[in-house]
Amino acid sequence: MGEVYRARDARLGRDVAVKVLPAALARNPDRRARLRREAELLATLNHPHIAAVYSLEETADVTGLVMELVEGPTLAERLTRGAVPLAEALPIARQIAEALEAAHDQGIIHRDLKPANIKVRPDGTVKVLDFGLAKSLQPPVVSSDAADAPRVLSPAMTLAGVIVGTPAYVSPEQARGAAVDKRTDIWAFGCVLYEMLAGRKPFQDETATDTVAAVLSREPDWTALPPGTPVRLQSLIARCLRKDPAQRLHDVADGRFQIEELLSDPQGATIIAAPARRRLAWAPWLVTALLLSTTLFVATRAPRPSSPEAIRFPVFPPEKMEFSARLGTTLNVPSFALSPDGRTLVFSAATPGSRPMLWLRSLDHVEALQLAGTEDAEDPFWSPDSRWIGFSAGGALKKVPASGGAVQVITELSGDFRGATWGARDTILLAAGSDGIVSVNAAGGTTAPVAAVDSARREDTYRNPSFLPDGRHFLYSVIGNGDRSGVYVGSLDGRIKKRIVPVLTSAVYAPPGYVLFVNGDTLTAQGFDAERLEVTGRPFFLAEHVGRSTSFLSGVSASLTGAVAYAPPLAQSGQLAWVDRRGTPLETLPIPEADYTDFQLSPDGTRLAASLGNAKTNAVDIWLTNLSSGRTSRFASGGAVTAAAVWSPDGTRLAFRSNRTGVIELYERSANGGGVDRPLLPPEAYRTVPYGLFPTGWSPNGDLIASAPRRGGGMDLWLLPLGDTAPPRLLIGSPAQELHGNFSPDGRLLAYTSNETGRFEVFVETVPRSDRKWPISSNGGYEPRWEANGREVYYLSETRQLMAVAVGPGPSFGAPVALFQAHVPRGVTENRTHYVPSRDGRHFLVNVASDTPGPPITVLLNWSSLQSK
Repeated sequence: MGEVYRARDARLGRDVAVKVLPAALARNPDRRARLRREAELLATLNHPHIAAVYSLEETADVTGLVMELVEGPTLAERLTRGAVPLAEALPIARQIAEALEAAHDQGIIHRDLKPANIKVRPDGTVKVLDFGLAKSLQPPVVSSDAADAPRVLSPAMTLAGVIVGTPAYVSPEQARGAAVDKRTDIWAFGCVLYEMLAGRKPFQDETATDTVAAVLSREPDWTALPPGTPVRLQSLIARCLRKDPAQRLHDVADGRFQIEELLSDPQGATIIAAPARRRLAWAPWLVTALLLSTTLFVATRAPRPSSPEAIRFPVFPPEKMEFSARLGTTLNVPSFALSPDGRTLVFSAATPGSRPMLWLRSLDHVEALQLAGTEDAEDPFWSPDSRWIGFSAGGALKKVPASGGAVQVITELSGDFRGATWGARDTILLAAGSDGIVSVNAAGGTTAPVAAVDSARREDTYRNPSFLPDGRHFLYSVIGNGDRSGVYVGSLDGRIKKRIVPVLTSAVYAPPGYVLFVNGDTLTAQGFDAERLEVTGRPFFLAEHVGRSTSFLSGVSASLTGAVAYAPPLAQSGQLAWVDRRGTPLETLPIPEADYTDFQLSPDGTRLAASLGNAKTNAVDIWLTNLSSGRTSRFASGGAVTAAAVWSPDGTRLAFRSNRTGVIELYERSANGGGVDRPLLPPEAYRTVPYGLFPTGWSPNGDLIASAPRRGGGMDLWLLPLGDTAPPRLLIGSPAQELHGNFSPDGRLLAYTSNETGRFEVFVETVPRSDRKWPISSNGGYEPRWEANGREVYYLSETRQLMAVAVGPGPSFGAPVALFQAHVPRGVTENRTHYVPSRDGRHFLVNVASDTPGPPITVLLNWSSLQSK
């Protein structure tokens, strides 16, 4: 939150403490605003047991909070010498309670009370410090200037479901990310009081995640309190540490009264509650009698000690950001990974329309930190020692220190990159599309084959490798013919290839002996014998409604310390509705709200081809709707994904992609729905174009289809000739992402999206490509589409406004004009449709989605306890 310096106030001749923002954050307007807000809060808390604020000093580079300098050790430093005697602890506790009472009276909760934030002066005076995470409970003041609006002083922002505080002192409601009030400070007060007397924390484990689990599921060891602890004081601590806030001490003033009574009543202060172990020692004959009389009952009926309950808590992206998914997947599973030591979660996130970057969220800290230099990062993975993070970006496999630093290129990518894993001796395995699984040294170099795709077995690609503990074997996914697909075990020497899970998904190993994968929409665990390389026992469920596994990727990651993180796809359901150029709703289509991955209007505007998930088959199918009658029928299906229908210029045929044979191929069929599917390209074409063909537009003369297949870690734009033997040809390729290719009505131009400038923008180039190129959007844009007569180009801005750009002769392009705010799902992806214009550009069919935040990444602890349920 800041750095604190001892300083000298030359004008008043006194020593002070100056709290400033670290240099890396000093120019961050949000951080500066938080420090100002802390000053405002402290200015309202004029109390002898709260460190006073003197002034707020600001320059162009420094924002400093000038505060009272409190001499003496912190309570945390005092506790390094052991427990605090009762006679010393009670006055300290009374003064802490007085400070909290004063803050609560002003409608302020501290949210991070702990011994390190409590100073004890040599004269015994207590000062509570660091209200940097404090939250005002007063109603917000409405202001026309958002910068003047009061803010919660939490780096985790205002989203519900984010842990704010220090793990050993967070209340259960904090640990769950729920709303908090002054009772969360009362919990922390109970923790501090217990720690002073016992000399140890009431909830403490090896890792932050284990500590949070203890807070949520365990009771303190009451026998750790010293024998001389008054009964009333034990009762007070127990009331402060009730897990249900409704049962907790309601007001810290009530606790202060009890402490004052103990201080004023020496006799009451010496009433001792004997620990349970002493009471048993007083009556050994009773224990013996009970044991003799109940031996048979205990042996036959006594339950086994209950295992800790499974604990879940959510992790949301930073404010105004969203989790990012791998480009080129129909179901967008967030890119994330837990570190092997279970301490840190890395994920990819971005503001709408911008380039995703990697963020680190330590599970025992409040906020996520951005890793510089990781633009366009996908598929992060950790080194075994949790010191490095690998990822793909810009057509290369890269790595960056988890502590921050220079990004290093490991190797260039070719083909369809689909995940990597880092094992012992710095060996990295990566899925290289049709090249199978290859290895490379983490220090860099060329790749070497490990497991080759077997085309004779109708295998398509290998994906998502994940090392097993021995560093010689690994899990991976085989995508191919239905009876060949599934999760396999392979070996570095290539001698082992064994299917263990016949489900079209990916899997990860979790100690002490399980594999985790998504089956349908359920996160599943099954025993795994790492010596015999086979699953054991019956599978059991960890979480439901995680999302369909048709993207061949389970949204799950496991640490070596017992923590698991999982997330559903980012796909959002929407309702297709017509709006005018002002965004005024006109008509909702007579089809249900669903997860429409893409949709296109026929050239005459009478029919709709839409791809959406099939809940029964866990697949994506194409459906046709007659807009006048509202009648809908399935047009095409098969395989896990059959989608991305584009209309022929005359509206008589539809081209689409499908992996029904295990290989992604393009087909066409009569738009009337009858007949058979015909392959759109000859077999040799697929040896030319990169993997993952995705049709985005059909040229007006009917001889070309624009496609955006994956290339290594990126996307390029290709033209696929129809009706002749000409091979596919690359139109636009670069280290950046190029997608959303759409032909102009005359076929001479192609509008597309690219992040070559560092953010997604819309461009237009000629077909065939020439030296002419026009930037269309400004301040971010994606998903361009043409009006049928070519007089306008439309696109979505970063803030999801629908923009229009006039097209003149030459051609020439006008300035973007905002038409309306489109309430469409957030995020840029090449295979999702958010809107389509009518032929005359007067109306737009929009996929209307709610503005509720997307689903979080969930961290799951003690998950093996679910096996018995």
